[in-house]
Amino acid sequence: MLPKLFFIHFEGTSFVAEDDNEELLGFVCGFLSQTADDEAYIHFVGVDPDVRGSGLGRALYERFFEEVRANGRSVVRCVTSPANERSVAFHESLGFEIERVVPDYDGPGEDRALLVKRLT
Repeated sequence: MLPKLFFIHFEGTSFVAEDDNEELLGFVCGFLSQTADDEAYIHFVGVDPDVRGSGLGRALYERFFEEVRANGRSVVRCVTSPANERSVAFHESLGFEIERVVPDYDGPGEDRALLVKRLT
């Protein structure tokens, strides 16, 4: 279930991909930072396991990058679990770097890798 608030309040920076039958294949939910005027943040992303490896996730991220560039942003941030090797590798393939790993970021035992990508 995708919280509709992202698609209502962050309409210009949250995107979905559907197949010809309007079945959800993937999504990216992000927003322009209200704190740092040169940054944007990807809150969450998902791709149907049946279409992973097809380039859909990359295309959704690229769409987000295009939109935030058009809004004058040059830095994109996101967070993932450092134990999620597939997520870390995917983000690195898109040009993200691990800025740092923060122990207990989301509570006890919930370490997170803080990722950053500088748009060119």
